Amino acid sequence: TMPGHTVRRAVEADLGAANQLCRSIHGHDRGQELLEAIRRGTATVVERHRRITGYATAIGFFAHAVAESDDDLKALIAAATEFTGPGFLLPTRNAEVFRWCLEQGLQVVQPMTLMSIGLYNDPQGAFLPSILF
Repeated sequence: TMPGHTVRRAVEADLGAANQLCRSIHGHDRGQELLEAIRRGTATVVERHRRITGYATAIGFFAHAVAESDDDLKALIAAATEFTGPGFLLPTRNAEVFRWCLEQGLQVVQPMTLMSIGLYNDPQGAFLPSILF
C-alpha cells in the first residue's frame, strides 16, 4: 500500500468523479468500460483526502487505469490481488512508476510500441493503457 492512499472497490456512485478524472487525463471518458468493470467487481478507486484520485477497471492486459499522480497509480497497482491476462501495459516513459515496479519485483516481459493513425491525445496524468483501446 501507499501511505495516505486508500484503495477500495469502485461502485456506481463513483462513475461521475471517475469519468471526470479520465476526461482530464485522456480528453474523453471510458464510462461504459468502467461501469461494466464495476458490475463485474473488478474496478477499484484510489482516494486521497477522501477524494477519488484514480481508478482501474482491473490491473491487466485488457484493463485500463488513470490517476492524478504516479503515487495514485502505484497504489492501484500495489492493491491488485492479481494481474488479469498476461500482465499489464505500463508506458516506460513513466520512469518513476517503471522503476517502482521493478523494485517491487515485477519483470519486463514484452516490450511494445504504441503507434496511432490519426488523432492521438498525449495523456495528461498517470495511466495504464488497455490493449483494446
